[in-house]
Amino acid sequence: MTGEPSTRHIVVMGVSGSGKTTVAKRVSEVTGLAFAEADEFHSEANVAKMRAGVPLDDDARWPWLRALAGWMTARHREGVSTVLACSALKRSYRDLLRQGPPGVEFVHLDGPTEVIRERMSSRSHPYMPASLLDSQTATLEPLWPDERGVVLDLQLSTDALVAAAVERLGLPPRRSVLAGEG
Repeated sequence: MTGEPSTRHIVVMGVSGSGKTTVAKRVSEVTGLAFAEADEFHSEANVAKMRAGVPLDDDARWPWLRALAGWMTARHREGVSTVLACSALKRSYRDLLRQGPPGVEFVHLDGPTEVIRERMSSRSHPYMPASLLDSQTATLEPLWPDERGVVLDLQLSTDALVAAAVERLGLPPRRSVLAGEG
C-alpha cells in the first residue's frame, strides 16, 4: 500500500527461560525500536492458569496473540518500529502475529533444554514455573524455511546475541550508540 510508514517489527521468540526478554530489551536499547513484553498482554485468567502450572491451550492463546498483533499494528500506523519478546511457539501463532503489521521478522533463541531448565531454576518468574518448560518444548515448532528470521544459539552471551540479531536482520543502531553515548 502506498502511504504506509516504513517500520520494522521483530519478535524475539523461544521457550520460557531462553532469554527473550533480555535480548529484546537490549535490541530495543541498541536500535531504538519500541519494546513490549508479551507476558504483560496476558489476561488474568491466563496468568492464573500458568501460576497453577496449567499450560495454555490454543483457545487461551488466540486473544493474547491478537492483542500482540494489534499492538504492533498500532505502532506501525504511528510509524514506530517494534521489538516484542514473545514465545511464538507454533507456526500458527507466528502466522497470526504476521497478520498485524507487514514484514514481521523473528529471532528464535534456541538451545538445549537442559541449559534452559538450569536458567529457570535460578530465576523467579511471577507465573511461569519451570514445570511448564516441558510443555513449551513439546509445543515449539522451529521457524519454517519460508519464515523471515534468524535462529541464534541461546548459549551465546547476551551481547553476542544482540549483536548477531542486529547484524543479521540489518537493523540500524541508534545514533547515540554509534557515537558511544548509549
